[in-house]
Amino acid sequence: MAVEEEGLRVFQSVKIKIGEAKNIPPYPGPNKMRDCYCTVNLDQEEVFRTKIIEKSLCPFYGEDFYCEIPRSFRHLSFYIFDRDVFRRDSSIGKVAVKKEDLQKYHGKDTWFQLQPVSADSEVQGKVHLELRLSEVITDSGIVCHKLATRVLECQGLPIVNGQCDPYAAVSLLGPSRSEAKKTKVKRKTNNPQFEEVFYFEVTRPLSYTKRQFDVEEEDVDKLALRVDLWNASNLKFGDEFLGGVRVPLRVLGQAGVHDAWYFLQPRENGGKSVKVEELGSLRLNIVYTEDHVFPSEHYTPLRDLLLHSANVEPVSASTAHILGEVCREKQEAAIPLVRLFLHYGKIVPFLSAIAHAEVNRTQDPNTIFRGNSLTSKCIDETMKLAGMHYLQVTLKPIIDEICTEHKPCEIDPVKLKESENLETNRENLRQYVDRIFNVITTSGVRCPTVMCDIFFSLRESAATRFQVDQDVRYTAVSSFIFLRFFAPAILSPNLFQLRPHHPDPSTSRTLTLISKTIQTLGSLAKSKSANFKESYMAAFYDYFNEQKYADAVKNFLDLISSSAKWDQKSIETPIMLKEGSVKLTIKRVDGKGSKGTKGRFMIKRAQGRNRFGMKNFKKRWFRLTNHEFTYHKTKGNAKGEGALCSIPIENILAVERLEEESFKMKNMFQVIQPERALYIQANNCVEARDWIDILTKVSQCNRKRLSTYHPSAYLNGHWLCCKLSADTAPGCTPCTGGLPANIQLDVDGDRETERIYSLFSTYMTKLVKMQEACGSKSVYDGPEQEEYSSFVIDDPQETYKTLKLIVSAVQTLEQQHTKYKRDKFKKTKIGSQEHPIGDKSFQCYIRQQSESSNYSI
Repeated sequence: MAVEEEGLRVFQSVKIKIGEAKNIPPYPGPNKMRDCYCTVNLDQEEVFRTKIIEKSLCPFYGEDFYCEIPRSFRHLSFYIFDRDVFRRDSSIGKVAVKKEDLQKYHGKDTWFQLQPVSADSEVQGKVHLELRLSEVITDSGIVCHKLATRVLECQGLPIVNGQCDPYAAVSLLGPSRSEAKKTKVKRKTNNPQFEEVFYFEVTRPLSYTKRQFDVEEEDVDKLALRVDLWNASNLKFGDEFLGGVRVPLRVLGQAGVHDAWYFLQPRENGGKSVKVEELGSLRLNIVYTEDHVFPSEHYTPLRDLLLHSANVEPVSASTAHILGEVCREKQEAAIPLVRLFLHYGKIVPFLSAIAHAEVNRTQDPNTIFRGNSLTSKCIDETMKLAGMHYLQVTLKPIIDEICTEHKPCEIDPVKLKESENLETNRENLRQYVDRIFNVITTSGVRCPTVMCDIFFSLRESAATRFQVDQDVRYTAVSSFIFLRFFAPAILSPNLFQLRPHHPDPSTSRTLTLISKTIQTLGSLAKSKSANFKESYMAAFYDYFNEQKYADAVKNFLDLISSSAKWDQKSIETPIMLKEGSVKLTIKRVDGKGSKGTKGRFMIKRAQGRNRFGMKNFKKRWFRLTNHEFTYHKTKGNAKGEGALCSIPIENILAVERLEEESFKMKNMFQVIQPERALYIQANNCVEARDWIDILTKVSQCNRKRLSTYHPSAYLNGHWLCCKLSADTAPGCTPCTGGLPANIQLDVDGDRETERIYSLFSTYMTKLVKMQEACGSKSVYDGPEQEEYSSFVIDDPQETYKTLKLIVSAVQTLEQQHTKYKRDKFKKTKIGSQEHPIGDKSFQCYIRQQSESSNYSI
């Protein structure tokens, strides 16, 4: 989800590798081990959770997480929790990285010390304050000064133990005073509107003796205002601290007025003193990306150069190929290139061109496509994007079964447990391999068309280059579909969205053995037992040393590398797109609940309640396929019993966010159907965005889709958004637009071009060096200079021409970015709602106010 900024769209995303924790403090009891898991949080909102690693003080997680960030945030935080025997969770420590510090750790494996978790550090949100210093004449005619402090509102306060009943405590701090006043408590909201004013006497009448005060308090600069936010708790431990801010009165300046937003800060010295090294550490790899995307016309020169790549002779002189040459890792270039070419329908000619060039450079057919070249990385990325649903429908059922059955499959005699039988384990493993092999080799008809077209091109290029080798037409394809697609998905199902988490060690070992066998079966090697270093694997492979397995592989490869176009719409098998547990309720458009008959829905409504509240929301397990959207009582019911409710995709008229004011609940959205709406609360903002995106994609082409909708609910006889009383009133807000339905891929071409520009900009010195290499090759026909040997340059003149065009296009975009940053800096007002004053920006605010004052004078 992009944030619009004056014609420019800003996208935020983060990719995280959660490695391991070490030196976690032992459990205070006879059993020192802990059962720990790690969460990823945007501020305090949890967006991801690893599985629990049992009985370890150095838990290894090995989990990856990627998400588009749909809102602003201050900290990316990681919490380590321990679950005890009573299934109670307690926090051990946390890592909190400020947004502005994320670039320091970009793409680096980093050990972070865990910090203590306390109410004093769990701070988020902002407060809006207005301060005004005015002269007051007392009854005796003496002039003194009073400070009017207006606490207007707060936004984004943390929720404590499921509730937030905030109030503000306001104090005037000075060398000899600390006056405190409180606002009223605002119930059940983390965005309270206070609108309360407090008055403080700043200077004393002259009748007071100097002896009563340590300093001259007429010096306003020595005073400060303290505003603390608290959660009014009914617990015996007292109210919980939510955050505070200290405002020196020197901000009033000559005007005597100050109106600004502030980020809430932790309380100073409020937490317990804990030695950091006592809590352990956590290894993370964080890649945070912020894309600033301009209107499409700014990218035309660079985009045209990229999309023309397949037509350039030789292809090594093309813009896309040059990107692969200058990037440090081929994967860096492959990801945006593949997405861009897929978006514009040019992926097959591009991959055919670079694959054909690579085949012609290959001398030995046994090494074809075995290196980490731009070709292999691009095809890998294409299979991940276009083939994700193909994997889901082919492998997910059997992978789920393996992960839940936990059958022993260890066949290494050295690793065999005492209670296990070697022959039984071999038979368990053989059955799993047989079943996976069969589902793969019978899935050819479901292979996506774009993959079939690419495999056809690879097969033809390899067969033409190595006409003597009859098997090369198979190995050219199997090196991708088996070696780089099915085998890795079996080995690490969590990385291919086949499982939510990394499997446990025993299951992971089973999947490793299956993956090795499947990889060898698909390779069609002449001496297959020689492919295994381990003797026990070679012995196990004898089970499959039959011609029928080789024939099945060849038939499968023939099918997926033919040039025929398969009609995907003719496949009736439902494709699982998303599932998960969220809260829901159902409302008819008249705002009244009704028990459903056939074709209607059952209302989950608290008995005897007249208004919609939290008790009306029931937690249900949702499943979305390309056919229907269903919910079930539990995840277990989703596998066996029928759905509590089934909504055909063609009945979804719109999917939109629901404003928080409707039910005082965050992360809500609505699935609008004829005459009724389903209101759903996701667990966090990332999950809400994911559900909205995928539901919108699958229903985008419905002919009866709405053009307008109501962003708030119909309650108490009127729509909360537009106040209209008619329950059938048309929507008051335009529906969110979207691209035509394409559940396999939804790409923003301009965003991918922006990412490619960023790569070229990063590696500009290499572009210049490549230009020098072209010049060197053109005038010097001797042995290649070592500093230029890393570049593939088949035609120096053509390559130089392309490089010149690339540099020109990149420099033009660079100027646009520089202008944007300069204009944004000029327009940024520190202290506004968008840019609150923080611990590091206070001095900038003072300087900005001073410059503004000088300018006005």
